[in-house]
Amino acid sequence: MEEIFILIAEDDADDRFLLKAAFEENGFTDKLHFVENGVEVLEYFNAQSQGGNEAKMPRFILLDLNMPKKDGREVLKELKQNDVLKKIPVIIFSTTNNEHEMRRCYELGANSYITKPNSFENLIKTVAAFRSYWIHTTNTPG
Repeated sequence: MEEIFILIAEDDADDRFLLKAAFEENGFTDKLHFVENGVEVLEYFNAQSQGGNEAKMPRFILLDLNMPKKDGREVLKELKQNDVLKKIPVIIFSTTNNEHEMRRCYELGANSYITKPNSFENLIKTVAAFRSYWIHTTNTPG
């Protein structure tokens, strides 16, 4: 059975803590890998590919939009322009909830756009939906 892990780009420490707790609450025992900004997302893949090794591909990337150093829009654009990385589903997970931003992210190649829930209870439900859809329902290339 393949090892499943998720790359989560989130600059807010409280949100990282809550996401980790919500995934654990949903019985997700596989690996979560957190990075704090867009530069670290790209550095993760660069570090994995050093020495000729292909990067360990996450099942999906949970990407915040508003991060320091390099925001989620820039990261999304770079990921989707890379022949190897563009196949990884990218779920935008942001407090930004306006039609223009959503449209822009989909145009850049986002696979889904979800507004962050306003309570931990709703976050648990959202993570359950992630887990059900992106891990148990969809098939993604290895």
